[in-house]
Amino acid sequence: MAFEEGALAKEVHLVIDRTGLAEFLRLRRESLQPEDVGLPRGRRRRTNGLRREEVAVLCRMSTDYYARLERGRGPQPSEQMIASIAQGLHLSLDERDHLFRLAGHTPPTRGADNEHISPGLLRILDRLQDTPAEIVSELGETLRQSRLAVALTGDLTVFSGPARSLGYRWFTDPATRQLYAPDDHPFLTRMFASGLRGVATLRGPGSRAADYVDLLLAESDEFREVWNDHEVGIRPNEVKHFVHPDIGALELTCQTLCAPNQSHFLIVYTAIPGSESYEKLQLLSVIGPQALR
Repeated sequence: MAFEEGALAKEVHLVIDRTGLAEFLRLRRESLQPEDVGLPRGRRRRTNGLRREEVAVLCRMSTDYYARLERGRGPQPSEQMIASIAQGLHLSLDERDHLFRLAGHTPPTRGADNEHISPGLLRILDRLQDTPAEIVSELGETLRQSRLAVALTGDLTVFSGPARSLGYRWFTDPATRQLYAPDDHPFLTRMFASGLRGVATLRGPGSRAADYVDLLLAESDEFREVWNDHEVGIRPNEVKHFVHPDIGALELTCQTLCAPNQSHFLIVYTAIPGSESYEKLQLLSVIGPQALR
């Protein structure tokens, strides 16, 4: 008999399958190679797949905690912990949902608010550590950055709540604008309002996009003014002008890759070889993220 996956999750009381969870984690770890997740292989490597300590770093947890899960021990992991493991192991959505059920949790809903990054986008990002690149949601929330992207813009994953959205910060946090050339500010103001209008219309009332609109209408006179112009379809310029606090102005070309079936985008910033901006990016790659004040 056919049935909806969501209905099954509501009808069945899920309990943790420690043996199944341990085996699934071990097999997924052993199936990954360092280069699959952006890690150096190193010499004299005898481990079949990734080491537990490497997975722990990817999943942002202690090696001891992860090791206990693979041994079928320890407390039941939280939903947040399982989500972190699913992302660290580069699981597909189906594999992520399976992992949640093994851990005794109902899988997150799939849709516009889903923050699980596809393995394909992660594999590309992992190979772009010498290039500014980031994965963002349709609301401009940075989900993951390359090392050089952090050096360029700062760590944009540290924000919480509505402030995770670049468009929201644009109208509520003046410091956000310091990273962009002043001549571009009027266009960016129109672009962010237009983009939010498009997403809010697409997702409808009750969506996070609609909530952000309500918040900005209440908090920003500038947003209210540009929102009342009802502009739609304003796309980002291919060339972006950044103002870095240490190396100054940069002119970078922006290329965007959209993940199929998910509202995530991989944005890559490059400079024309031989240009002043290219030389500055080379310098930034040496200085690293610590250059940002």
